[in-house]
Amino acid sequence: MPGDSLLGVPVGVAAEEAVRIAMRRDRLLASLTLTAGAGLALALPFALKAGSEFFLPLTISLVISVALIPVLEWLERRRVPSPLAALLCLLTFLLAANIALAAIIVPAADFFRLLPTRLDRIQDNLAPLFDLYSNLETYVNKTLRQVATTPIRQPRTAAVAAPGSILELAATSAPAVIVQVLFGILIVFFFLSGWTRMRQRTITGRTSFDGAMATARVIQDVVDDVSAYLGTITAINVVLGIVTGVALWAIGMPYPAMWGGIVALLNYIPYFGPVIGAFLLALGGLMTFSDIWMAMLPPAMMYGLHLIEANAITPFIVGHRLTISPLLILISLSFWGWVWGTLGALLAVPLLIIIQTVLGAAGRPDIAGFLFEHGTLVQQQRGRKRPSADPSTAS
Repeated sequence: MPGDSLLGVPVGVAAEEAVRIAMRRDRLLASLTLTAGAGLALALPFALKAGSEFFLPLTISLVISVALIPVLEWLERRRVPSPLAALLCLLTFLLAANIALAAIIVPAADFFRLLPTRLDRIQDNLAPLFDLYSNLETYVNKTLRQVATTPIRQPRTAAVAAPGSILELAATSAPAVIVQVLFGILIVFFFLSGWTRMRQRTITGRTSFDGAMATARVIQDVVDDVSAYLGTITAINVVLGIVTGVALWAIGMPYPAMWGGIVALLNYIPYFGPVIGAFLLALGGLMTFSDIWMAMLPPAMMYGLHLIEANAITPFIVGHRLTISPLLILISLSFWGWVWGTLGALLAVPLLIIIQTVLGAAGRPDIAGFLFEHGTLVQQQRGRKRPSADPSTAS
């Protein structure tokens, strides 16, 4: 019948050929998408690391801005104009940050300036450990002398001229830092001042009601989760720093406010931050006390307080909503620490929360299903089963 053919080709054959063409096209698009995604994923870390002078202050400013949005919205609900509310948020943050840094940096400069004069006390405190490992060192040195048959040639090192004065050091390093700080401050101000209009345009610009609601939900979830995490963790770290400072003051440790600030700041870095804080307190204890056991008391107290905070207080306050896999935290710390160093480690958890929130609200990509559910493997299996599925054609 003429209705059973299309340009001389049976309709069933034409439909099956169209399905095969559509499948090949989907597999090609999947391959191109995965190739482009893999290339972007491999190139992005190196681009972020090479462009750290731009991306690092930008990312820090955006994270700070997202954390300040609840304060901004609180002011706007009380009829404070958006530019004035953004300025008040920015000034409050800068005031708190400057007070915290001044409480840490100024005493730290005075304390660690005494390090060269306290080397004898540190050596006396560590003398039992030196005696314990002296025999091992002698054995290792004897073994190395027997193994080494030729003298090791020392590599040539290029001499780097140190700055001749503080003015020279400031002239070479300060301008870049000042520019980055000013850039970050401007980003925070303009982001906050235009936040309400930008959010409204983003939501109302969707072509459907469902799209607008999904966009609004993603934006609100990101703001709520990041601000809740940073606000809660900041409060916990401040209390931990105060308690640590009071405990150190009680045992006679000098500059307890400085040590409390250092502990609070390093506690933003999961796992590694408290270890670094304990090491610094051990060094400070060795510089201060003449007894090894008394010198080890400050880091022991600090780490004991950290264990109580990390295993009892923080899980109880934060709850299950912001619970993150330790594996993901370690991966995020390693990645952002490699890209941007210490500041990247400080940003690791907030950035991880933002990525998790966006993926959780927008939907996670199913790469395996995208490749194989309508791809080659399943279709080949179906192709093998198709002849036996029709008994009339078996003969």
